[in-house]
Amino acid sequence: MASTEASPVRPSILVVDDDVGVRESFEAVLAKDYDLVFATQGPEALRILSSRDVNLVLLDIRMPGMDGIEVLRRIKELNEQADVIVVTAVKSLKTAVEAIKLGAFDYITKPFDIHEILALIKRVVEKQELVKEVMYLRSEVARDHRFEDLVGRNVRMQEIYTLITRIADNNATVLLSGESGTGKEVLARALHQQSHRGQRPFVAVNCAAIPAELLESELFGHEKGAFTGAIATKVGKFELATG
Repeated sequence: MASTEASPVRPSILVVDDDVGVRESFEAVLAKDYDLVFATQGPEALRILSSRDVNLVLLDIRMPGMDGIEVLRRIKELNEQADVIVVTAVKSLKTAVEAIKLGAFDYITKPFDIHEILALIKRVVEKQELVKEVMYLRSEVARDHRFEDLVGRNVRMQEIYTLITRIADNNATVLLSGESGTGKEVLARALHQQSHRGQRPFVAVNCAAIPAELLESELFGHEKGAFTGAIATKVGKFELATG
C-alpha cells in the first residue's frame, strides 16, 4: 500500500550569478537537497523574489548592470527578513562590511570551499527552523492565555471559544444574548481582546442605568456649557472606545 504521508517541503535557494560555471557548480552540489532557482542578473532576481518566496539567496557581488550590493539593498527593501549569503571573487573587506551592514547573513569569497558553503546554508536553514519554532511556541502561549479570564473548560465552552476566535477579526456587529449573570460582558471583553481592536480600550455601557435624557451625552460626550449643568467637557463612550 502506497504511503499517503506528505513529503517534507525542501528549502529553496535562489542563486544569482552571471557565471554559468558557478551556477552549474551550485546545481551539482545543492540540487539533491534543495529546490534551486537561478538568475543571471539583479533585475531578474528581484522579479523572482517579488513573485515567490525562497529560503536563501546566494548572491554574486560583481555582475553586469546592477551590482550585488544594490541587489542586496533592493532585496532587503522587499523583505527585511530575507537571508542572503554574498559570494564574490573580490577580496574586499570594505565590500564585506557593507554587505553585512545591509543585512547579509554572511560573506564568502571565491574560490570557495563547497563544504563551507554547505555549512553556511545549513546554518541559515537551522536558524529559520528555530525562528518558526519560537513563533509557534509564542502563538501557543498566547492561545493558552487569551481566554484566561473565562473559567469554563467543558465542551460547550470550548465551542464558544472557537466561535469567538473565528469571528474576532470580523467587522460585523455581534449580539450576545443570555440571562443576567451568565457572563455576556466577560465574553464581549474576550471577543474584543482577540480582535484587531484588542489594543484599544474596551468600554462597557449599561444603557438601562442611564436616564434617557443623558443617553446622548454619555454616548457622544459634550462640550462645557453645551446645556444647563454641563460644567465641564465630557468625553463620550464612543470616543473613549476609539482610544
